[in-house]
Amino acid sequence: MSQFSQKSTNIQADGRLSDSFIRQDIFVCDQVYNESTDFSMLYSHKSIEIGIIVSGSGIHTVLGQAIPCEAGDVYIINSNVPHRYFALKEGTGLTVRRLLFEPRDWLDDKSTSATCPHFCYGVFSENPVSAYAKLTNQVMQKILSLCDILEIEILEKKSEWRNALKMYLSLILITLKRYTETSLKNIPNADPIVWNPISAAIVLVNENCNDANMTLESIAESFYISKSHLSRLFKQLTGTSFSTYLKNTRLSRACNLLVDTDNTIDTIMKMCGMRDATSFYKAFNEYTGLTPSQYRKENKKGENTMNILTEISETLQKGKSKLIKELVQSAIDQGIDANTILSEGLLSGMGIIGEKFKNNEVYVPEVLMAARTMNIGVEILKPLLAASGVSTKGKVCIGTVQGDLHDIGKNLVKMMMEGKGLEVIDLGTDVAPETFVNTAIEENCQIICCSALLTTTMSVMEDVVKAAEKAGIRDKVKIMVGGAPVNKDFCQKIGADCYTVDAASAADAAVAFCEAQV
Repeated sequence: MSQFSQKSTNIQADGRLSDSFIRQDIFVCDQVYNESTDFSMLYSHKSIEIGIIVSGSGIHTVLGQAIPCEAGDVYIINSNVPHRYFALKEGTGLTVRRLLFEPRDWLDDKSTSATCPHFCYGVFSENPVSAYAKLTNQVMQKILSLCDILEIEILEKKSEWRNALKMYLSLILITLKRYTETSLKNIPNADPIVWNPISAAIVLVNENCNDANMTLESIAESFYISKSHLSRLFKQLTGTSFSTYLKNTRLSRACNLLVDTDNTIDTIMKMCGMRDATSFYKAFNEYTGLTPSQYRKENKKGENTMNILTEISETLQKGKSKLIKELVQSAIDQGIDANTILSEGLLSGMGIIGEKFKNNEVYVPEVLMAARTMNIGVEILKPLLAASGVSTKGKVCIGTVQGDLHDIGKNLVKMMMEGKGLEVIDLGTDVAPETFVNTAIEENCQIICCSALLTTTMSVMEDVVKAAEKAGIRDKVKIMVGGAPVNKDFCQKIGADCYTVDAASAADAAVAFCEAQV
């Protein structure tokens, strides 16, 4: 499906949710690139995006050009520039850490105007569309550490945290600028006079695709340029025609409306700016391989009439912690079994968040909010669950290995596992191999889960495997490993049992291991 925008939790300088934000995520791209990949597969943001290739290699498509990329590459993408990361082949992944922000909310006045040479501290001085930097391992670790600090500042909101965000973000951009000066790569370039109308046209299409009167001609007139000139520039810079882009954006909106609403197909067609039913049905079938009715039937989640369990699930997904108390208590008052509320309400909602996180539809802040909401709901259910003798699906001990203090990835895995009904013992960071093993023995854990972000600490994971063998529990306890520099080959090399590409997949694998041991 075409995807030109992604939902997110946006954190403004005053802590409110709005369009002004700093957001981070880490994801693995496993969709394989091929030459037929077109513009409809790309996505764009209204924000600046810094994409750091943490591990692996693949293809980064910016507008219509495919660019090979590998660990150490950093791409800074300007607002409203369609792009996407891809894997090179099946079974390989490209791990990317992204930082997205609005310059006008976080930088000084000189760096916020796109027409100023000092925009984003001059990062885009050579190219208004995107910039590229190749980092050494030392500089990469510096940038990643600054990103970690940003995440902590946003979550903790300690004294002067807004000023701290501005300072650290500026330091990231200034550092990247030093490397873009000497290591520019052959990426799509465009004079601002050429790029500005194309960028504006993309924004108009994304925001107003429901307007049936919107055409290439109407947009060209609003820019005071000819239709043929805008068409030629759009094709030249994006690699696709304007009409195809507009049609696919409308069809993508139709897909979302079919799933998210109960509107009639005729109403949805009009809401997407498409007037002719025959053309709509034909285009929709070409786009999805299904009729609109078939698409709705296959993708619609839940019943039309929302029940209390569905409402609990959806409230959790939105991170509404205050409302979840009332809903869980209401479900209890209706006589619904506590285990049913847990599994079909709270865990169901967290499972959906996990899948969305896996598919890059939600990001770290949304997962944190959902997990906190789930914990509030579980606290209300605990006395009832204990009285009914409900047990967890399994027990896991998790930690970041010795010598490594990074914990964002580890915390995400913990939340996802708890969202699957597992009991998780969090050992924190800088955990010695013996601590993993002793905890597994003392707490009767079925799984040891080890995380690492630094390549220099990966070897400790092998020490954990050896310690488990020495303690005689290797045949009883599964060992899972993960983190940006880790891959499947490394997992097999050290004798661990499982590696997954993201937190949601790790939770699924852990549940499967525990169920297999029952």
